[in-house]
Order: sequence, then structure tokens, then C-alpha cells
Amino acid sequence: MTVRVRDYMVLEVEHFNRSTTVGEAIDRLSKSRHHGLPVTDGEMRLVGFVSSKELLRHADDRTLPLSEIIRPGTYTATPEMALDDVARIMFRYGLRDLPITDGEGRLCGVISNLDIVRSHFERASPAKAETLKNLLSERYQLPFSSRRGLVPIATLCPTQWKVFEDELEGRRYELERGFAEPVLVVQKGDQWILVDGHHRALAAQEMGLQQLQAFILTCDKPHEFSQMETGFERLAREHHLHRLSDIQIDRASHHPLIEVTTQLLRRFDPSETPPLPPDRDP
Repeated sequence: MTVRVRDYMVLEVEHFNRSTTVGEAIDRLSKSRHHGLPVTDGEMRLVGFVSSKELLRHADDRTLPLSEIIRPGTYTATPEMALDDVARIMFRYGLRDLPITDGEGRLCGVISNLDIVRSHFERASPAKAETLKNLLSERYQLPFSSRRGLVPIATLCPTQWKVFEDELEGRRYELERGFAEPVLVVQKGDQWILVDGHHRALAAQEMGLQQLQAFILTCDKPHEFSQMETGFERLAREHHLHRLSDIQIDRASHHPLIEVTTQLLRRFDPSETPPLPPDRDP
């Protein structure tokens, strides 16, 4: 199945009018998270794109309209284009954002390189579900099926007893911006066993969400499966995990991913004793 631009493009697009002045554009762009924005005419037809670099070059001419500084035309895509094709275009030309236009040249959306990254994460999730389905089938000698659907957050049974505050904050940020990578759940009767996505689920619950997208694995022979205790259930029982509220939030340590990617932000003080390598006793 081909993934299209329309599946991931943002519909509510910030943009400038061609009559917007350089000064107005600088003021608006400096308060946004964007590095540039599309420029349209009075009927929302796309006429160009203005970047922060172009505005910087004309910062002394704040009263000039954008129509006098932008080059006419820009790279664009349509909602029906394959997302992988658009990703190649953005990579080749070093684009952060790509305006999306309809058949009449009107601006109808925008796709960013972050949307491309999000799509790859979400498309990787089915592979996780398929791997777990095969593992369960092999381990318990029973057939399993998978589907995508919504699961009730309040009744999820966790299988991970600790999460990290910094990663939890990152998941909140993603959810607020529409990055809803599905969690992975095993349904056993009326029990929803959360296998993967504990940070996502806890962040969603803290944000007041009631349901979450998930890949749901179910046994095709539910009666036989109900007689067994899975390793996931045993793990939850041993750590007294019943609801997401039973998960410990580690506010002192870094998630391993954050620990690795922020290591250059720390500065070693020569007066301090150097930290021991991992897995070494004092």
C-alpha cells in the first residue's frame, strides 16, 4: 500500500500574503517554530516561499512587501504524490518544508521533514507487531492475529515497572504535535496487556486522553490461551503492576537514549573524581 502525502501533511498552514512586509514577516517568523513560510496571493494561490535567510538579507528594508524579495515559484507537491518520492525531493534539495497545492495551485497543506520522520516511525510499528505475533505463536503453539485499533488507556496492564521523566516529557511533546505512534498490546479476554509503548501510554494518560492507537494481538483460540500465564503476565504480577499508575517515574536518571545524545552537553570538572565506567564497582 502506497503512503501518500495526504496521509501526513498538515492542513492548517501558516503562511504570508505577498503584500506582507519584510518587517511583519520577521516579527511573525521569530515567534514561530518555522524557518520559513509559503507566500500566497489573495486567493490562496501559492506564489513562492520565503526563508529566514531571505528575510535576514533584507532586514534593513522592513517596509518592502514580500512580493519584491521572493523568487517567483517554489518546489511543491500534491496530496496524491507518494510520500517516499516527496522525501527524496526534500533530501536532494535540502528542504525543511514543502508546500502542498491542489489542482488549481492553491495552498492546501504542508509537509515537513519531521512529518517524513514521523511516517517512518509509524510504518515501522507493524513490523514490531508481526515479530511479536510470530514469537507468541512459537512460544505457546497457538495461532495469533493482529489488528490496529483504539485501546482504553485506563485499563492497560503495564509490563514495565519504570519509565524515565525526560523520555516521558519527549513523548508528551510528540503527542501534542500529532505524533501518535501506536503502542503494542496483547488482548487476553477483557485484559489489555501493554507490551511496548509505556512512555507513550503514561504521557497520553497524563494529558487526559482516554484512548490510544495500538496494534492489538489476539489469540485465535482464546479459551486455550486463557488457561496459560504468559511471561508478560508473570512479569506484571511479580512487580505488582495492575494499572499505569503503578509504574515508577525515574526523575533522577536519564533514559538511555537521552543519556547518549546529551553526553557532549556535560563538562567534566578536573577537580572532580572521574566517573567509573558502567558496570564497575567502586
